[in-house]
Amino acid sequence: MLTSARLVVVALFATTVLAGKRGLCWTYCDGSLDPGVFNNGDGQVVAIYDYETYAPPSTNGNGGLGFIGMQRCTDCSSSPIADLASRQAAQGWATVFTLNEPDINGITPSQAASWYIQYINPLAIKKALPAVTSSVTSGQGLSWLSQMISACAGQCYFDYINLHWYGTTFAAFQSYVESAHSQFPNYQLVITEFALQNPAGGQAAQVTFFQQAFAFLDGASYVQLYFPFVATSPALFQEYNPSGVTIVGTGSCLYNNDGTPSAVGNLMY
Repeated sequence: MLTSARLVVVALFATTVLAGKRGLCWTYCDGSLDPGVFNNGDGQVVAIYDYETYAPPSTNGNGGLGFIGMQRCTDCSSSPIADLASRQAAQGWATVFTLNEPDINGITPSQAASWYIQYINPLAIKKALPAVTSSVTSGQGLSWLSQMISACAGQCYFDYINLHWYGTTFAAFQSYVESAHSQFPNYQLVITEFALQNPAGGQAAQVTFFQQAFAFLDGASYVQLYFPFVATSPALFQEYNPSGVTIVGTGSCLYNNDGTPSAVGNLMY
């Protein structure tokens, strides 16, 4: 079962094949959880990332899923930029994600472009541009990303546009994804964080949203991978990321507190 899943992941990043698009957005506090519970052999869930360049903390390694390293900041104590290339070589990732929401974290498009050219270009693997928010404020979101691409002056080598989204309706999510595709039609999209923003209907509202979102994303040929937020449990999310809970609530968690798939998690199969 795990072997076939691994082969699907390898092919996913090498050529265009029919494969699942779903992945786990893992966190540093998930050491007591098993990502393998979502790897049931049907090939729907194929990837996992943890915002770092070290392997996901868990009870079962990568759970048989394809790990994607992420250099989430220009230089982190947990993921030093000096170790990026060696960690990639040692762990053998086929894809790297870069910079977490630099558009709202004080990194200019020019700074990001220079950093990317120096540290990301040399990696001979698939690459995603920095993950941007869905902010429509000038100089943020897709506007920031467009400015970074301009600052690259054709010298940033990348395969994927990386998106985050939080909002109130499926229609707004669909519109955002479609607008990103219209703006960058020559590149595949990866959506590495998305959920409703703390809906009044709680988990039931998130379930309805993800049912619609998954069907849309599965049918969009320009979407390579997507990662609903977030692969943790309500208790862990509340303990380690209370500010995140105020934004999305706990209804989008993929796990129950006992480590089994939640109502949202069950949609991943």
